Amino acid sequence: MNTQTEKTKIVEVSAAVLQQPDGTFLLAQRPPDKIWAGYWEFPGGKIEAGETPYHALVRELHEELGIDVQTAYPWLLRVFTYPHATVRLHFFRVTAWSGELHPHEGQQFSWQRAAEAAVAPMLPANAPILRALELPDLYAISNAAELGCEEFMLRLERALQNGLRLLQLREKHLPAHELAAFAAQVVELAHSYSARVLINSDAELAKQVGADGVHYTATQLLQCSGRPALQWCSASCHDAAELRRAGELGFDCALLSPVLPTQSHPGAAHLGWERFAELASQATLPVYALGGLVQDDMQAAWQHGAHGISLLRQAW
Repeated sequence: MNTQTEKTKIVEVSAAVLQQPDGTFLLAQRPPDKIWAGYWEFPGGKIEAGETPYHALVRELHEELGIDVQTAYPWLLRVFTYPHATVRLHFFRVTAWSGELHPHEGQQFSWQRAAEAAVAPMLPANAPILRALELPDLYAISNAAELGCEEFMLRLERALQNGLRLLQLREKHLPAHELAAFAAQVVELAHSYSARVLINSDAELAKQVGADGVHYTATQLLQCSGRPALQWCSASCHDAAELRRAGELGFDCALLSPVLPTQSHPGAAHLGWERFAELASQATLPVYALGGLVQDDMQAAWQHGAHGISLLRQAW
């Protein structure tokens, strides 16, 4: 087989993000006898004929690390072309396992944090995965329209005190000058708790008030030709085409909705968990489940391939 044929043939791989309760995750250094020796990566390996990605994950972690998977959630799909091959990586978040880690292939291990990864060199395919791991499980959407701005600020501070770290400011009812002043107030409060704020629809306002990024509607997503020039970008998606577009543009995450019937659109069509899982399984960026959900739906969201959940009324 010539080199070009090898590069165009896709190698299917399962990869594990082993996560401890404190948020740290495991990286392994490739042993001297393998290609890209010395580079750091997420543990895993090739999917063999007849295996599902999950079963390959379980086998590889047992063979490489000596552990048995107890809880693993499907997470991301990434395709990356190396000089020698193109790989399709099926990432899982592994949160529970039994057995002690043992380097069966002589590799080194290191527990790291996403924004502070201190090992090098790392495999090129890892960069978007590390960035995705910076995103929290809960993505809240503001609701000052119903609560009033003063009451919302009180509830926002309470949520920030309880660990909220990602907020989309979406207050279409406010006139432009009032929205700018309110957005600046929200950003200042959120930043005092090291939380990120994305402004709905308006990249210029996000820059003006010092927000961390912007959230685009599905219409904006399909109309734009490039990623907004901001640190963090999310988008509303409702189908495979919109998710694919968000991935192509390099957005950091997507809100896929509506998963369940919602208070604001009773009787409207919704995805349901099975369809959500089908769409999320092909996504190349983290996907938050949105629509008709409550805090207790986090586990169900993870089981169906979501990075986490997005809440509007239920967040407050």
